[in-house]
Amino acid sequence: MTDRTLPKFDGRAFINGDRVAALDGQTFDCISPVDGRLLTTVARSGEADINAAVAAARAAFEDRRWSGMAPAARKRVMIKFADLVSAAGDELALTEALDMGKPVKYAKGVDVNAAANCIRWYGEAVDKVYDEIAPTADTALALITRQPVGVVGVIVPWNYPMIMAAWKIAPALAAGNSVVLKPSEKSPLTALRLAELALAAGIPPGVFNVVPGFGKEAGSPLALHMDVDCIAFTGSTPVGKQIHVMAGQSNLKRAWTELGGKSPNIVFADCPDLDRAVEAAVGSIFFNQGESCNAPSRLFVEESIKDAFLEKALKLVPGYEPGNPLDPNTVMGAIVDQVQLDNVMRYIGLGNSEGAKLLAGGSLASPVAGGCYVQPTIFDGVTPEMTIAREEIFGPVLSVLSFTDAADVVKQANASVYGLQAAVWTRDINKAHGVARALRAGTVHVNSYDEDDITVPFGGFKQSGVGRDKSLHAFDKYTETKTTWIRIDSPF
Repeated sequence: MTDRTLPKFDGRAFINGDRVAALDGQTFDCISPVDGRLLTTVARSGEADINAAVAAARAAFEDRRWSGMAPAARKRVMIKFADLVSAAGDELALTEALDMGKPVKYAKGVDVNAAANCIRWYGEAVDKVYDEIAPTADTALALITRQPVGVVGVIVPWNYPMIMAAWKIAPALAAGNSVVLKPSEKSPLTALRLAELALAAGIPPGVFNVVPGFGKEAGSPLALHMDVDCIAFTGSTPVGKQIHVMAGQSNLKRAWTELGGKSPNIVFADCPDLDRAVEAAVGSIFFNQGESCNAPSRLFVEESIKDAFLEKALKLVPGYEPGNPLDPNTVMGAIVDQVQLDNVMRYIGLGNSEGAKLLAGGSLASPVAGGCYVQPTIFDGVTPEMTIAREEIFGPVLSVLSFTDAADVVKQANASVYGLQAAVWTRDINKAHGVARALRAGTVHVNSYDEDDITVPFGGFKQSGVGRDKSLHAFDKYTETKTTWIRIDSPF
C-alpha cells in the first residue's frame, strides 16, 4: 500500500457526539507494526478527558435519551449500528491490520463479522428477555426486574480491538446504559470509528464515548471514577487485579474482568482424528500471531503418539510463516509492537536456556522492512516448571509436554493460576466427560478447539477473571436486579 492510498485516520477522542482533542492538547504517535509507519497522532487523554466523558455519559443516562427508549426501539438502532459496521467492513479491516498487525483477511472475515454479529445479536435479544414475578401469597405481587446499572466504563486490549469492544459495549448499550470506552493505546483506531458509526445509527450523543490514552493516565481514572457504576476490563491478570482494587477503593463499582490464560490442549492416544487434532493445535496457537488469551499454548500429547503428532505438526509450520498483513494470502501477520516482540523473544530465550528442545522457529522474521515479526515456534521436551509452561507469552510459541496417565495430565493441566479454556481429544465418551468436568476452565472443548459462537458465555476460573462475556449471561454484568413488592388487599 502506498502512502497515497493510506486511509486518513482521526485520532481525536469521541465525547458527547463530537471528535475532540485532549483537553491539555497532548498526543501520542500511532505506529503500525506492519512496517513502522506513522498512521496518525492520537489524543493522549487524561483524567480531565475521562471526567468530561463520564459527565456526558451520566447526563445522557439521567435524561433517559437512550435508557428511556423502549427495548424494541433500542433494538432497531443496534441493528442499524451492526449494519453500518458490516458496510464499513473493508475500511475497518484495513484499519485493524495496519493498527495492530493481524492479517487483513482475518480482520475482515473474523473480527469485523464477529463484532457486527455481536452488536446485532444483543440488539435482537434485548426485547426478548423477560422479567419475573415471584411466587408470593395472594396478598402481594412481587416483580423482579432488571434495570441498567448506569455509566459503564470499558477497557479493552489490543489483540482483538473490535471484538473485545463489541463483547462489552453491545450488551451494555442494549440494556440501556451509557458507556465510556478506553481502547488500548496500541490499537485505538477502530474503537474511535465504531463510535462514529454508533452515532450515525442513532445512538444519541453522550451514550457511547471513546477516550484513547494510556492505562495510568486514562484507564486508572476511569476505574477510580466515583460516577462510574461498573467497570469491564479485558487484559492481563496483573492489571485486572489492579482494576478490582481500584473499584473497591472508589465507589465499590461492579468490576468484571476477562484476563490471562495458559490453556491446556490434551490429546489422548485414542484421539478420533489425529490430523484434525494437529491442525487445531497448530492453527489455534498461531492464529492472530498467538496473541490470544485463550490460545492453547500448553499441548499435552500422550507419549505413545507424540512422535507421530509432532511429525504432522512440523509439516504445517511453514504455512504460518509471517507475511505482510495487507496481503490477502497472509495467515500470520505482525506482533503488535516492538515491546511485545521483545517480550516474545525473551520467552523464546528462556525456553532455550531452561532446556526445552526447539523444534521450529525461534527467530525474528522480516517479511516487511520496519515491521515486528517472529517465526512460529514450537518447543518439545517442556516440563511443568519451565517458564514457558507457566507464564502467558502472548505470541506464536507452543510448548509440548507428554503424559502417560489421565489423572496425572489433568493434575498438570490444572496446575496453573489460570483457568480460561481447555480441550480434550478422545473417542472415549466417559473419558471425555470425566476430563472435561475435572478441568478447571471456563470453556472446555471436546475433539475441537476454539469452536464457539455468541450464544455461549466466555470467561475463566481462578485468575482468568470474574464474570462472563457473550450470551445472555452478559446482561447480568450490566443490569441491576430490583424487587418491587406490592401489597394487595383484595376482597376477592
